Amino acid sequence: MQEMAALTRIGLAGLAVMGQNLALNIAEKGFPISVYNRTTSKVDETVERAHVEGNLPLYGFHDPASFIQSIQKPRVVIMLVKAGAPVDQTIQTLSAHMEKGDCIIDGGNEWYENTERREKAMNELGLLYLGMGVSGGEEGARNGPSLMPGGSYEAYQRIEDILLKVAAQVPDSGPCVTYIGTGGSGNFVKMVHNGIEYGDMQLIAEAYDVLRSVGKLSNEELHAVFSDWNKGELLSFLIEITADIFTIKDDKGEGYLVDKVLDKTGMKGTGKWTVQQAAELSVAAPTIEASLDSRFLSGLKDERVEASKVFGPGILSGGPEVDKAQLIDDVRQALYASKICSYAQGMNILKAKSTEKGWGLNLGELARIWKGGCIIRAIFLDRIKQAYDRNANLANLLVDPEFAKEILDRQAAWRRVVSLAINYGVSTPGMSASLAYFDSYRRDRLPANLVQAQRDYFGAHTYERTDMGGAFHTEWFKIAQKSKI
Repeated sequence: MQEMAALTRIGLAGLAVMGQNLALNIAEKGFPISVYNRTTSKVDETVERAHVEGNLPLYGFHDPASFIQSIQKPRVVIMLVKAGAPVDQTIQTLSAHMEKGDCIIDGGNEWYENTERREKAMNELGLLYLGMGVSGGEEGARNGPSLMPGGSYEAYQRIEDILLKVAAQVPDSGPCVTYIGTGGSGNFVKMVHNGIEYGDMQLIAEAYDVLRSVGKLSNEELHAVFSDWNKGELLSFLIEITADIFTIKDDKGEGYLVDKVLDKTGMKGTGKWTVQQAAELSVAAPTIEASLDSRFLSGLKDERVEASKVFGPGILSGGPEVDKAQLIDDVRQALYASKICSYAQGMNILKAKSTEKGWGLNLGELARIWKGGCIIRAIFLDRIKQAYDRNANLANLLVDPEFAKEILDRQAAWRRVVSLAINYGVSTPGMSASLAYFDSYRRDRLPANLVQAQRDYFGAHTYERTDMGGAFHTEWFKIAQKSKI
């Protein structure tokens, strides 16, 4: 392998796309780095890239012992391998050559409880452990991701100078990294980030569907609309890439590529975990849940094709005539209002988990580190940070005075879009779920009194009253029977 003048500052194991790009990013920021991968060709490929991309101080190793020995003590090694068993195997391989005080950082999308289990196991060996969410995909890893490290604070301090340089840099708010908290908090925050991302992507897809199916916008018009939206309140990475997608012509045939992409969405599991955690914590997250359900339904492609033969065309005729300019403006407002609800739900999941685990998460600071590098980066996150700066104990983003005003200003347009979509038979599960969430949250009285009465009727679960304290039970059945005589 290459000649090394001295020991490197840090090591990285796992050289798939994210690992390679993060290693090159670290080297480019001036930190000499050792890299290792079980498949040695990946090591050679990364070394070659480091040479081509500017003779970066990156050194490759084909065996774990020499890899670990090449790093200055106390050693820090980042792993970027597939979550689950591969992480445990990699830890076993690396830790065999490590000494007390050394540190391992898992940069994968890991289930937070696995991180907490590993931190305890490493602690017994005298090793420090961090679970660090890394967002931004291939591009972010290479040029500046959003980083969410949680676990040992001592371990974080040891690598803070590197992370501050490697993370995305946002001019007005600094590097997109902060120490998240103890235990598996870094992984949990990244998981919820991905859940919010699911919601965002679904809402954008629904906006596209309504504009295309009801408004009959062409791909050229859609590109113009999304490009325009990306100059205002919706300015974000996801809106920007959506605008780009509408411009790409099919290189294997006629027309635009987006129209040839199969309508069947894949997923890695973080969205499902987010919804499961929301349920465990009794936190309503209908927009995120709707986005997950939509992915499940998209997977039933063959069934949907058959169902369309039974139920007729997807778009119903006879809906009201639409004014295209009005529709575009209404959909923009509906998308923004729905997005507020989706982020509110994500923040509520984080707040509830932080309370349960004693993590002390700073929600405003999380909004700040998501402003750059990550997939959900958006100008809108500034507003969220300001909301939590105004009130760190905010019950819900919806009741922040500024967000409340924005939702009230947009609710007429939001209702028009959802109603229009229903009349045309175009499903908008995310926008509808967001609207139902808002409508439930803003009402001082819900029909839950009837549900509670039903529960007491069939299961003697008792109920509370609005006019006096205490728990009550009524013999509903017996009283009803008597009245029928």
